Amino acid sequence: EVHIVESGGGVVQAGSALRLSCTVSGSTFDPAVIGWFRQAPGKEREGVSCISSIDAVGFYADSVKGRFSISNDKAKNTVYLEMNSLKPEDTAVYYCHAGWRMGGSWGRGTQVTVSS
Repeated sequence: EVHIVESGGGVVQAGSALRLSCTVSGSTFDPAVIGWFRQAPGKEREGVSCISSIDAVGFYADSVKGRFSISNDKAKNTVYLEMNSLKPEDTAVYYCHAGWRMGGSWGRGTQVTVSS
């Protein structure tokens, strides 16, 4: 059974930084793509950032580009999302998704709250 565990969320003030972690275990093969999504109360889940395990190329939503940075530590089976200059609009539950060619799995999420 694949297990995806997110950590690093918390309550911070605007302008602060947080580092989210996503650790994937229980899979025979490494995920091809790992992505971060977020969902605020009453809103649809949206993509934030993702990274390819093949070429390490990262992609970012326009709303976070220049502020967030995604990286992959293959030795630890962990993907990080460095979030800088956080804004109240970034408040949401952040979910990690690991994707393989035949499907994918979700983590349970970690809460990020940014106050003014």
